[in-house]
Amino acid sequence: MKDTHIIIAIDGPAAAGKGTLSRRLAARYGLHHLDTGLTYRATAKALLDRGLPLDDEGLAADVARNLDLSSLDRSVLAVHEVGEAASKVAVMPKVRRALVEAQRDFAATAPGTVLDGRDIGTVVCPDALIKFYVTASPEVRAQRRYEEIIGQGGSADLAGILADLKKRDARDSERTDSPLKPAPDAHLLDTSEMGIEAAFEAARVLVDAALQT
Repeated sequence: MKDTHIIIAIDGPAAAGKGTLSRRLAARYGLHHLDTGLTYRATAKALLDRGLPLDDEGLAADVARNLDLSSLDRSVLAVHEVGEAASKVAVMPKVRRALVEAQRDFAATAPGTVLDGRDIGTVVCPDALIKFYVTASPEVRAQRRYEEIIGQGGSADLAGILADLKKRDARDSERTDSPLKPAPDAHLLDTSEMGIEAAFEAARVLVDAALQT
């Protein structure tokens, strides 16, 4: 095995499958998992819960520095209102710096971690053992998100979801601070026509090879 401490970095746009893949890999190798997108949502929810403004960068950064990343509740943080608030604080450089430091601290947890997000391989953990960039076409990702919402008993508009995803892709890719892009040494996994089992198997083979290097 190459290292006793393992970090697997997984980046990609929304609804590409990186979260599911990350959780599967973490379970397979006995590692901790962090969806770094939830850290921005947790920051926003803490501000909302306390009735604090969303446009005070210093205040938001203070909240970010005091988050407990081990107790993030996906079901609570996934609500639309929190997502909208998170999009406002996520563009703040001081918040991003605070959360990157927190994410790096989490990544150091023994025996290792799988982190997924948009800048893990490029900014948060550039020295990760192995990096993946998981993507899929906007149309496929929109269909997945639509089916997820409908499956949970909600209502959704496919065209609206597609438009939102494209807008989010543009915002994430074009921002000057930690833009969404593949790390130069990341393995590309296009899941447009690939199920989670196939994606997991492809990633597992690559991880196993990296561990034996």
